Amino acid sequence: MANSVNTNPGALIALQNLNATNAQLTTTQSRINTGKKVASAKDNGAIWAIAQGQRADIGALGAVKSSLDRGASAIDVSLAAGESVSDLLLQLKEKALAATDKSLSTASRSALNEDFKAIRDQITTVTNNSDFNGINLIKTGATGFQALANAAGTATLTVKPEVLALGSTNVTVTATTTIGTSTQATSALALVSASIDKVSGALARLGTASKAVATHSTFVGKLSDALEAGVGNLVDADLAKESATLQALQTKQQLGVQALSIANQSTSVLTSLFRN
Repeated sequence: MANSVNTNPGALIALQNLNATNAQLTTTQSRINTGKKVASAKDNGAIWAIAQGQRADIGALGAVKSSLDRGASAIDVSLAAGESVSDLLLQLKEKALAATDKSLSTASRSALNEDFKAIRDQITTVTNNSDFNGINLIKTGATGFQALANAAGTATLTVKPEVLALGSTNVTVTATTTIGTSTQATSALALVSASIDKVSGALARLGTASKAVATHSTFVGKLSDALEAGVGNLVDADLAKESATLQALQTKQQLGVQALSIANQSTSVLTSLFRN
């Protein structure tokens, strides 16, 4: 290779290597700063696109879980109210049974009847005020609800209503049922007894629906966690490895600077050839 003051191949090569080291060092520092080996599309377009798609699914699953949580809360409120209705029916049965006694005085029967009507009307109060986020599963006209079941929004989890209002299929006691006479008391007792059994069945069905919603909510949570871990596997940097790489590149950078300095000094040797 000819010695020349116009061209310094050694310095050019040293500079190229130093630039390459600086580029690697910038990449490593970026990974350490962000904690990601793929922080943007320019790092790895294919991996970034896959990760973005998974992030979209994770966000959608968050909405699904929120929908399921609202549904679970609505069922819990309805169950609590339903249990209250069941307790009220037990009290009605006690009053109705007592009123079938034909030996009761008029005053005693009247007192029992007033108690019966007060407890009966309390059922209406309970069922009408068992709303959660606009959902009521036990009042007259209840339609149930549909919670989101998947990230695509193509599937739902349906919970049917269990109406526990007076005069409904489950509560055959009506708003006009009384125990003013022994005959009325006998009739009311039959209605109350039937209602107790039907309400128990309705609450059992609501309990089953509650378990189904809770189970699916747990699954959605686990699925979301798994997807998030998968995204991490795709884009997260191994900081222990990057730390070791950083130290190696910093050493390499220092050596590159020294190599470039030496290469730049090589042309000065030529001046010694022209000294007297």
